[in-house]
Amino acid sequence: MLRQELARAREARYEALMRVVMEPLHRYLLRRADAGAVDDILAETMLVLWRRLEDVPGLGADPKIDPDDVLPWCYGVARGCLTNAHRAERRRLRLVERLTRTAPPPVPGEADHAELHATLGTLGALDREVVLLWAWEGLPPRAIAEATGLTPNAVSIRLHRTKKKLASLLGRKNGAHAGHGTGEGRSNR
Repeated sequence: MLRQELARAREARYEALMRVVMEPLHRYLLRRADAGAVDDILAETMLVLWRRLEDVPGLGADPKIDPDDVLPWCYGVARGCLTNAHRAERRRLRLVERLTRTAPPPVPGEADHAELHATLGTLGALDREVVLLWAWEGLPPRAIAEATGLTPNAVSIRLHRTKKKLASLLGRKNGAHAGHGTGEGRSNR
């Protein structure tokens, strides 16, 4: 019972502290951090205040808290959390920069497949999976059927229709007609 009472008293002290310091700390962080990071830094500050509740100067058992007693220390905690956030952001940016420098340059003559990827994105998920298993993995319809749970016949039909649709979409974008030329294909004989 005593443990529960102590926990409730601690929660009440923390809530009283939050009512006093939440808004000033939020304003403090808004003036010093990116607006998108303020809430995260404030949450981290509140967590530190919860963990170090007994260390907050001027915070006694009295429910009445004088902001002048607690705010300077809480600003110090917020400042530390802000410094940690800035340090983490600098590390992240350095890592991104290092990765971009060490990334292999594109192979000369390598085709840009953005148009193909965009066209593939217009397909349904199952049709896209069937055509990618066929084109990129080199699987025959029987193996695709096993991978997708379809019948080999259903895979063949989907593959035929999807390839036809892709050819049509890509042909329209490139200004060329997809399919056979006028002199190709079946003869009338």
